[in-house]
Amino acid sequence: MMEDSPTDLASGFLEAAPDAIVGVRPDGRIVLVNAQTERLFGYGRDELVGQSIEILVPDAARGAHPAHRRDYLADPRPRLMGAGLELAARRRDGSEFPVEIALSSIDTPDGLIVAAAVRDVTDRIRAEARFRGLLEAAPDAIIGVRPDGRIVLANAQSERLFGYARDELVGQSIEILVPDAVRAAHPAHRRDYLADPQPRLMGVGLDVAARRRDGSEFPAEISLSSIDTPDGLIVAAAVRDVTGRLDARLEKERLRAEAQRGRLESQLHQSQRLESLGQLAGGVAHDFNNLLGVVINYATFVAEEIAQAAAADADKERWSDVQRDIDEILRAADRATTLTHQLLAFGRRETVQPRVIDLNQVVTDMEHLLRRTLGEHIVLQTSLHPDLWPVMADPGQIEQVLTNLAVNARDAMFGGGVLTIDTTNVDADYEYAAERPDVKVGRYTQFRVSDSGTGMSPELVARVFEPFFTTKPKGEGSGLGLATVYGIISQAGGHSAIYSEPGVGTTIRCLLPATTARTVTVDEEATPITPARDGETVLLVEDQSAILEVTRRLLTRNGYQVLTAGSAHDAIPIAAEYPGEIHLLLTDVIMPHMQGKELADRIRTVRPGIRVLYMSGYAHPVLTTQGKLDPGVILLEKPFSEHLLLAKAREALDLAPV
Repeated sequence: MMEDSPTDLASGFLEAAPDAIVGVRPDGRIVLVNAQTERLFGYGRDELVGQSIEILVPDAARGAHPAHRRDYLADPRPRLMGAGLELAARRRDGSEFPVEIALSSIDTPDGLIVAAAVRDVTDRIRAEARFRGLLEAAPDAIIGVRPDGRIVLANAQSERLFGYARDELVGQSIEILVPDAVRAAHPAHRRDYLADPQPRLMGVGLDVAARRRDGSEFPAEISLSSIDTPDGLIVAAAVRDVTGRLDARLEKERLRAEAQRGRLESQLHQSQRLESLGQLAGGVAHDFNNLLGVVINYATFVAEEIAQAAAADADKERWSDVQRDIDEILRAADRATTLTHQLLAFGRRETVQPRVIDLNQVVTDMEHLLRRTLGEHIVLQTSLHPDLWPVMADPGQIEQVLTNLAVNARDAMFGGGVLTIDTTNVDADYEYAAERPDVKVGRYTQFRVSDSGTGMSPELVARVFEPFFTTKPKGEGSGLGLATVYGIISQAGGHSAIYSEPGVGTTIRCLLPATTARTVTVDEEATPITPARDGETVLLVEDQSAILEVTRRLLTRNGYQVLTAGSAHDAIPIAAEYPGEIHLLLTDVIMPHMQGKELADRIRTVRPGIRVLYMSGYAHPVLTTQGKLDPGVILLEKPFSEHLLLAKAREALDLAPV
């Protein structure tokens, strides 16, 4: 058997190369191309050989290319072309694409040949763009550190959390973010991690802190992971400020060590992507809630007129049909109201208002929605403890948790299956807590969501609460669902855990601290409509004319004297010049030119005793701190009913003057 000659082997390797290989003489003429060059650029081999290399250079860079070629020939060592620059190449059809080009020179009997290995990096550029987007959207501060301790990467949340600009961090030692008291010991901890760079929490069981630019320190939770890059190993540290969580732990005397963090709202707190989504959701909610307020209240007006007409008409069946139509309008508006709250919750812009709730009731109320979400191929089963302890939580957020868990379970049961939701009481004694070091001794209410889906390996289970981690195919999952669950439960002072087996299914267990307070039902919470006392006067400020008119009408027919203003600037002279007493300022929060809070402050300078009631469909950026209403602020959320408007007005009027 005859062996291949070296020339044949070289030719074979050239043709098998995954990159386009182009051989160029010093004068720029192409002397050699491989098969991948034909596929990548769209030229036949005979169309390229003998042509100037500039035929493959984009128009914008073609004029400067000969000078670059001469620069390389002055020192023809192997290297990447245009290191640090974005390079592109040009196909036969004139289209351009991003490339990475490696240059090397070969001495041949016919003279020097420069070999350019050209690789299409379109997919990599897209992946990097997605990665950058996710990095900037992350709710935690993400810091990338080389083994020598130098910072090479920081996201937007790092700037917000630490107070440094990004260019002030990159290149600095990571110790700049470490408190003075432990700075000297930090390099040794870094070396310990590099000896076994597995994903894990930093300083488990210890109180970890970080240092801001102004020298102040804050308690932090730091999750470490390592990334192999072409430039070497990078340690990624996800840093979260846990001040609020530690305060809650001290107040309630319980430990809440988080199992594998889910960094969202909980994990995805204030990430740039959710920041953008939150702003969009907030804008939509503000305008949409104004429209819903008009629809709901005018439909109610019509319903009242129909009821009166029906009472006086012998053909009551005709009016019954009309009343059912109005009821459908109101039900649709109510569903739309729920949708706006879901938008705000997803964007982490919902104003959190925790109250005592019965988890059994939340599950029962959501069964219809969950069945619709799961589809007909999945059976939903519930097993609810008959004497379940109440909890203190935001019911809307708990609904979001159940929805997220149901969606994840559905995606794991693409061939059908069973989803089970059960509730029970858990009295965590010392033995129970000893087996679960992140649970404090105490009383908890537990709910579990179990599916009969594909399940996960222990390696996947260890990472499921990480933001942006997903087991779904690329493009089909954001990796935010379970991270959001973890964040909401943690924000409510609870604990989340997961158990899964491949081929068996997955169970998510959530514990919420039980409360001894009594659950308040909607009916018990309601207060009777209280009309105005002695013709109390309300200054109503709203830039949307339709909602201004419907609100004026509701107040007027309940005995209030109403002064109206279509803008903050119109309201100020009314407040200053009106001869009588103005008992209440009822103002929209978000208005052109001047926000409702500033308007209230200015009116209080001329009427110090005036009470203030804000109304808005999106008050998060103006009236809240960390998602909760500021002390002393009373908010009427749009859309509102007549009953709620009057109840909130009375609540504000009965407050002592500020």
